[in-house]
Amino acid sequence: MISEMGFENQKMYIVMVGLPAMGKSTIAFRIKESLLAEDTPTEIFNNGDLRRRMISENTSSSDFYAPDNPQGVDLREKIARTNLEYARTFLQEQGRVAILDATNVSRQRRQLIQQMLPDHPILFIECVNNDEEILDASITRKASLPEFHHLSFAEARKSFTQRIDYYKKIQAPFCDERNHILVDSLNNRILDISLTDSLPYLDQIRDIILTSTVSNLYLVRHGQTHDNLVNRIGGDARLTQEGIGQAKAMAECFQSISAPYIFCGPKIRTIQTAQIIRKRQRLDCGVIPLTEFSEIYAGVCESMTYKEIKDSKPEIYQARLQDKYNYVYPGGEGYVSMKERIDRGIKKALFLSARAEHIIIVGHQAANRMILSHFLYRREQDVPYIYVPQNRFYHIVSTQIKKLIELKDPRESK
Repeated sequence: MISEMGFENQKMYIVMVGLPAMGKSTIAFRIKESLLAEDTPTEIFNNGDLRRRMISENTSSSDFYAPDNPQGVDLREKIARTNLEYARTFLQEQGRVAILDATNVSRQRRQLIQQMLPDHPILFIECVNNDEEILDASITRKASLPEFHHLSFAEARKSFTQRIDYYKKIQAPFCDERNHILVDSLNNRILDISLTDSLPYLDQIRDIILTSTVSNLYLVRHGQTHDNLVNRIGGDARLTQEGIGQAKAMAECFQSISAPYIFCGPKIRTIQTAQIIRKRQRLDCGVIPLTEFSEIYAGVCESMTYKEIKDSKPEIYQARLQDKYNYVYPGGEGYVSMKERIDRGIKKALFLSARAEHIIIVGHQAANRMILSHFLYRREQDVPYIYVPQNRFYHIVSTQIKKLIELKDPRESK
């Protein structure tokens, strides 16, 4: 491969590949936004969007995608060819990168793409995700789209699941494609890469794939609880009146934004806070508790106050003081052992929020410190001392071209 220098006037097609609900559109959107920020004219040509414009009747029925439905096959072929023509015209004019966003899982479809678009190099990006929990949540999200509103939720889920099964029947691995990348879309990992041509923008595209990107993440700590008043750790206490007031102040601050989900830990205090914020959201907003955002489990010290630990278990108290990040409570966790699950929770939240402009996470003190350390460089030994107040929130922006972390007062952020 040669350097990307000298590619200023070159053009390319990016073809997304993968079963439904694999994160293709999210990656396509991220690539587009990043390239546009670098003044590279880029456009997405989504077969689903074109289908909804071209066909007046509702095509959400799984039968439309059956390989043995000749009418559905013909219509989907027509849609694909039309979008390919649009993409080619875009590059013939002022465009630089045309992104074809569809399943493209069959070898026949990919061969058609290569036949119709011989004028510029093609990069195939296949998205996979073998996490059954995430796939189930993604299907739930898809089943809530407007095209399924004429169906019950159970019917919509069944229809979309059947659609996936139909695509599996025609799915084929890469064969004669000159340039392709296999991506774990949940974990932002490149699993395989095979390149024949010298491609423009390749370094930038790979960096986008590997980067956890979020436009606006609002990281909130739950409001004050009765256990907070006595410095009791763990447990499942409810909010105090002061804590309810803190949550309401957050809700007032966030009422002007539209977040599709509020993610939180599974404890009562985080769910309470999230539910209070949810009531002030402008659009229908779901609250999704994730076990990954649980607070540190203190094992033998769970539900004890710090004074009780110091008095009755001084060896634990002193050992933790010496290395708070790496210390693990007997029978429990530590900051170091939380890292894997917290990182997984962040990836889940970003994946499920797809292209949402705003994401809200309501967590705990230690959990939020670990979330912050995912985006903010801190030495490991300093992570347990990151300031996480209950009456303020962190605003995080993390894109390829912008990094921002600021602590904000909700009274000053309305």
